[in-house]
Amino acid sequence: MQDWLAIIDGLLALSFPGKNTREGRQASGPGFHMYVLQASRDFWDDRSEEIIEAAQAEIGTAFKALATALTARWGEPQTINLESYLWSEDQASEPINQLCQLSGEMYVWRPPGASRWVALAVGQGDPELPIELLSAVGEPIHGADQPPPHFEQVKRP
Repeated sequence: MQDWLAIIDGLLALSFPGKNTREGRQASGPGFHMYVLQASRDFWDDRSEEIIEAAQAEIGTAFKALATALTARWGEPQTINLESYLWSEDQASEPINQLCQLSGEMYVWRPPGASRWVALAVGQGDPELPIELLSAVGEPIHGADQPPPHFEQVKRP
């Protein structure tokens, strides 16, 4: 857990590059960083329900633990619906464009004193690929206290 928090802190402080780059578990570009904090095995050889459910549970538990730690630091997150970005006529900016192809929703925090937002999501590119715990950092588009344009909050009952 402490390693993940250190990675997120590092992404918050790291300058954004002028062009898209990918190295290991990190993707970065103008205005964003994205990092795969944890990944399950892939499912090319075995897509049995038991294997997939175990991987989902492991990544889900990690997500909940990290979300709890980030909430203790920065307060309650916004839950953002990412599915609408898939069907939008306008392509979303990064990292939203990547995240909406991997996940249906993300949690977003705005750390006090930081001009950037931090997101946490669980995603999977295709059924054969690993399930991933993802963190993203982005720069604000219209101010540190506002979500990026087109963020659609999930309404909870």
